[in-house]
Amino acid sequence: MHIEDINAITYAVIGCVYKVYRHLGPGLLESIYEQCLMQEIRKNGHRVERQVAMPVVYDDITLEVGYRIDLFVDDEVVLEIKSVDAIHPVHEAQLLTYLKLSGKRVGLLLNFNVDDMSKGITRRIL
Repeated sequence: MHIEDINAITYAVIGCVYKVYRHLGPGLLESIYEQCLMQEIRKNGHRVERQVAMPVVYDDITLEVGYRIDLFVDDEVVLEIKSVDAIHPVHEAQLLTYLKLSGKRVGLLLNFNVDDMSKGITRRIL
């Protein structure tokens, strides 16, 4: 897929993020935002998978170690959803790890526990 197509997906997803945030506001559990965002993205015509298992290959052995992508949109964009006081480097590292494990290039780290959603969106390209 071309980067222009991936950019269009992330643009649409960000629109859905704002809609969910305007409706729910900050301070809820991550799982609530995850479910609502999944519904909103689907309403906008995109394919969404939830809690996608990410195996780790180590020494030619595939290990099921419990890594899960929160939402995976159109088989291209990884979404990591948080509802925390602050995003820390470990959260960004987690998103980058998911991008590496999935072989995808673009991910969004979304923190819904903010007073302004524009401060809660981080886009990363691998």
